[in-house]
Amino acid sequence: MYMYPDNLKAKATLWLWELRDIGIIGVGLLISVFALAQLRFLPPIVLTALYAFLSIRFEDTSILDFIRYAFGFFIGRQQIYQWRA
Repeated sequence: MYMYPDNLKAKATLWLWELRDIGIIGVGLLISVFALAQLRFLPPIVLTALYAFLSIRFEDTSILDFIRYAFGFFIGRQQIYQWRA
C-alpha cells in the first residue's frame, strides 16, 4: 500500500520502507539471486536481508539511522566541550 507523504514534505513510503530503500533492496535481491543461482554464493542475499531488516522505518526512524547517529556520536565526530564563565 502506497502512502502519500504528509503535506507533500515527508518522504514517500511503501509498507515499512522508504521508496529509495525499496529500490536498493530490489536491486540487491536481483544481484543476490543471480549470485546464488549461478555461483552458489550466499553472502549477498544475507547482506540484502540484513539491509532490508535494518532499514525498516517506524515513526520516521530506522535501526540503520540509529546506528549511524550512534557511530557519529561515539566515534565519527569529535566532541567539543567549552566551559565559559
